[in-house]
Amino acid sequence: MSVTTPHITPAYRREAESEIRAFTRDWTARDDRIALISYFGTFAAYFATLALAVLAWPNPFLVVPLIVLNAFSGVRLYVLQHDCGHASLFSKKQHNDLAGHGLSVFTLTPYRVMQFNHNEHHSHLGNLDERDTTEIFTMTLSEWQQAGFWKRLYYRLYRNPFIMIPVGGLFTYVLAYRWPKNSTRTGAALVLAHNLGLAAWVGLIWLFAGLPGLVIYAGTVFVAGCIGVFLVYLQHNFEDTYWDRKPDLNPARAALQGSSALDLGWWWDLAVANITYHDIHHFNANIPSYRLRQCHRALRRKYDVQTIRWPEALRSFTLKLWDEEAGRLVPFPRHRRAPSLTPAE
Repeated sequence: MSVTTPHITPAYRREAESEIRAFTRDWTARDDRIALISYFGTFAAYFATLALAVLAWPNPFLVVPLIVLNAFSGVRLYVLQHDCGHASLFSKKQHNDLAGHGLSVFTLTPYRVMQFNHNEHHSHLGNLDERDTTEIFTMTLSEWQQAGFWKRLYYRLYRNPFIMIPVGGLFTYVLAYRWPKNSTRTGAALVLAHNLGLAAWVGLIWLFAGLPGLVIYAGTVFVAGCIGVFLVYLQHNFEDTYWDRKPDLNPARAALQGSSALDLGWWWDLAVANITYHDIHHFNANIPSYRLRQCHRALRRKYDVQTIRWPEALRSFTLKLWDEEAGRLVPFPRHRRAPSLTPAE
């Protein structure tokens, strides 16, 4: 995979880890003024684009672009909720929690469950023995070679971007998040209250905008889900990512090498609240989203950092399996082993 700058080698990463950690601490300061502008500004964009789309109905040349803009503002709200889960958006934890709960209805994501599951993801990043904590499951090449026909077929469909992105987005945000994994561990009542709040929000759309409002809202949910899955996939699925097993697993390397830095342009960064700079987020989750881009740009001037642009990002969707021997993500093998591909296996 081509990158904009040479790799920091694993050995160099180990030597520089303390320096990089100290460097990123300089970008962890919360600024409640910026956080409020980001929070309420994103809500303003969300409600404005939704209202304008309803007013523009049924003109597709106006409605469709407004749906896309609304979807991006919804994704941005999700990233802000993610920040709140790390207590990194506002300076006080209780303000982060209050803001996180306030966002949850519009992100379709119960706050406490999201917070718990995402912290699990951070704790087990890059661990091949804890892949159930990842957002996108990755099979190893060895597991693929030993798998039978139906398991391979399921995995092929699961990793197909034309299925994963649209179907995965709808399934995750519309269905799975109504009762997400670990709901009982974080409070079933909170999840039920969240679902009631979401039902009330959909009811308000129906009351004020009728069927056109529901169609527009369904469209924004669909597009936002596609954007979300697209980003979640690219955050850890690229050729030179990093996986290992304990005791050899290196958490710092998992953060810096196993997470991507997507340089997809300033407008994209603005639209998704800089979640594209996922490597330093995993290395130091205390950095607020509104400082991630600046921190990463400054880091690039000091260290050689792997950065992925659009061509590499799109190519990453052709990579399906983790090759433990080669230490990289690879496509499906071209050759077929007849015994493994017979339905009777």
